[in-house]
Amino acid sequence: MPSDPLPVLLTTERLNLALLPPDGAARVLAYHEANRDHLGPVSPARPDNFFTVTWWRSRLAQDAEDWRRGLALRLFMVSRELPLTSAPVLGSVSLTDIRRGPLQSCEMGFGLDRRIQGQGLMSEAVHAVCDYAFGIMGLHRIHANHLPENHRSAAVLRRVGFSVEGLARELVLIDGRWRDHVLTALLAPRPPAR
Repeated sequence: MPSDPLPVLLTTERLNLALLPPDGAARVLAYHEANRDHLGPVSPARPDNFFTVTWWRSRLAQDAEDWRRGLALRLFMVSRELPLTSAPVLGSVSLTDIRRGPLQSCEMGFGLDRRIQGQGLMSEAVHAVCDYAFGIMGLHRIHANHLPENHRSAAVLRRVGFSVEGLARELVLIDGRWRDHVLTALLAPRPPAR
């Protein structure tokens, strides 16, 4: 699928979004450690070694391979004001389970550092990734699900244009309980009628 071996780099007004190389593992780990209590309650179980540099080196190498094979795109957000090679990770946006053929769809997930919520950064990043998915990647549909009580994620999706399509009962195992999720989707813009 994608032939360019360089990391995907999307630029918004305030952010760079990139596939980080394995040497970015310490920065990704620092983000997850700082947000353990913030992201943990909305995340599925993590491997025992999730909070280690070794795990993140391996994960980032796998992210590059998943992108090369057209399976997933996992981007990390950093400030445009700092060098990409050293800027702290502010969050992430991922497109996974990329399906081609008659579906041309994927699943979107995202997370943001708790210390910078409320500034519109997540909406800015999600919007840019959706534009990339519908443009360069040629996808038709993006799915994004959230816990019913996760009002911040719901607001981001609403601002970007996602529509609620239903409720999936007991969809994801989180903290030992099967949790319901609100199902949302965004369709590629249709070309203007001639």
